[in-house]
Amino acid sequence: MIEPSAEEYSVESTQPLTIEQAIANLRSSDLSLRYYAAWWLGRFRVSSTESVDALIAALEDEADRTELGGYPLRRNAARALGKIGNERVVPALIKCLECSDFYVREAAAQSLEMLRDPNAATPLMQLLEGGVAAAIQVPGRPHLTQPYEAVLEALGAIGATEAIPLIQPFIEHPVPRVQCAANRAMYQLAKDPQYGERLVKVLDNSNLQLRRVALGDLGAIGYVAAADAIANATVENSFKLIALKGLLESQLNDEESKALSLSDDAIRVINLMDSLL
Repeated sequence: MIEPSAEEYSVESTQPLTIEQAIANLRSSDLSLRYYAAWWLGRFRVSSTESVDALIAALEDEADRTELGGYPLRRNAARALGKIGNERVVPALIKCLECSDFYVREAAAQSLEMLRDPNAATPLMQLLEGGVAAAIQVPGRPHLTQPYEAVLEALGAIGATEAIPLIQPFIEHPVPRVQCAANRAMYQLAKDPQYGERLVKVLDNSNLQLRRVALGDLGAIGYVAAADAIANATVENSFKLIALKGLLESQLNDEESKALSLSDDAIRVINLMDSLL
């Protein structure tokens, strides 16, 4: 089942909201208003105590259910809490990793990646139990047993080096996107260029969507050795620019690059970005 967008779910999407209205709508009996309010509070990163409390409460909602048992409001609330960036929501998001709804677990993992709280490492690792053998397609559903991509990426972002033995086998998972997520995490945790080069090879894949995924992963890990490959990839320039921006930000944030002058790598990335504009 394809989840409707916030705009499709509510006619209220065309009408401006205030923060007070959005919070009130999140507690409304109208499910469409609640769904859109959760999205809105995350979109505008409303970090007030009242907003965060209302979104945390929405993570336990039982009213908004799909025919297949999903929890649309919980999904939106989990995504919103990651965007808001308040660390006190971590326990509530960790609890969401136990939800029966795959997409709630996925949204929670993605938000925990944004928050990068080490306390989330162990609960995320638990979703990798059973390894590759357990990471199979759910019969009749368009997804695997767990949101492996989101979990692997979260563990990499958190810096959970203790998860390396669990993550490494997923490099050989039969689903290419899961392979990419595993290589992304392994590069972040082990700092071994072989994992970055595995992502670079994906840029030659015949599948455009997979090439886009690899670009995003390379930008996220700041693998500057891939700069030229990114610039020459057969993908839209907008995707290449986003990936190169990730490389540049990584260079500028590097502890060894705090000097007033730009590094040679940073200058090279800037020049590549200019060539694509």
